[in-house]
Amino acid sequence: MADISAADVMKLRNMTGAQMMACKQALTEANGDMQKAVEVLRKKFKDVSAKAAERETAEGRVGIFIDPAQQVGAIIEVRCETAPVAKNERFVQLVNDMARQVALKGATTPEELLKQPALDDPKHTVQDRITDLVGLMRENMKPVRLARLTGHLGGYVHHDGTVGVLVQAEGAKADAHTLRDVAMHAAARSPVAALREHVPAEHVAKEKEIAQAQIASDPKNQGKPPQILERIAEGKMKTWFAENVLHDQPFVKDDSKTVGELLKGVGLKLVKFVRYKVGEKG
Repeated sequence: MADISAADVMKLRNMTGAQMMACKQALTEANGDMQKAVEVLRKKFKDVSAKAAERETAEGRVGIFIDPAQQVGAIIEVRCETAPVAKNERFVQLVNDMARQVALKGATTPEELLKQPALDDPKHTVQDRITDLVGLMRENMKPVRLARLTGHLGGYVHHDGTVGVLVQAEGAKADAHTLRDVAMHAAARSPVAALREHVPAEHVAKEKEIAQAQIASDPKNQGKPPQILERIAEGKMKTWFAENVLHDQPFVKDDSKTVGELLKGVGLKLVKFVRYKVGEKG
C-alpha cells in the first residue's frame, strides 16, 4: 500500500475541493495515484448528485458574460437549494463559467449546455462540472434558463446575484458604460418590453380597455366629444408605455431623458434585453 502523505492529501483537496478525509480515502483507494484518486472522487460526487437531483431548487443566482471583441454575450440562471450555497464562491464561479460557456459555445437550452465539453476541461462535460460541485456541497444544482445575444452588449448583475440584465443595442460603436447603466436601470425598473412594438397586441388592447373604462367612469369626462376622450386615452397609454417599456422609461439616473434618448445621445439604438430574476418562471 502506498504511503499517503499530508502534502498529497492537500494537493488533491486543492484540485477538487473535497474534504480532507475524503481525499485521503480516495488516495488510499487509488494506491497513491493522483489522477485515479480524482476519478474516485468523481464517482462519489456522481452518487451524491444522483441522490440530490430530485430535491427542490428555490435559490440560485444569475450570471453574465460578455466578450466585447467578438460582440457576443450570455445570461444564465442557475438554481441551488439554499442561500448560503448561492453565495459560495465555488457556486458563483460555476455560474459565471456557465455564462461564458453559453456565450462562446452557443448553447440554446439548458439540456444542450449540460452535454457540451467544458471550456476549461474538454475531457469532461458541463454536467460533470456540476456533478463535482454537487458532490462537494451536497446540494442539487441546475441551469434553468439561458440566452445568448450578439452585437453591442451591456450587462449588470445585482450584488447578491438574484437579478441580472443583458442589453443589446446597435450603432456605429459600443459604449460599455452607458449600456451597463441601461442594464442596471432595467434591473431596477422591471420593464415588460424593450420597445413598444415588442408588447403583445393583446396586452396593449387590455391596457386600452382599462384606460377607456377609467375615462368613462370619471364624472369630469361626461359629455366630452369622442375625439377628446380618445386623446385622453392616448395620454393614458403614453403614460403606461413610459412606465413599462424600457425605451420610453425615464432614465433612473437622470429622469430628464428617457432610456431611448440616453442611448441616442451616444449613437446607439435599443434592440432588446433579457432580464432574469431568480425564482421567476421563464
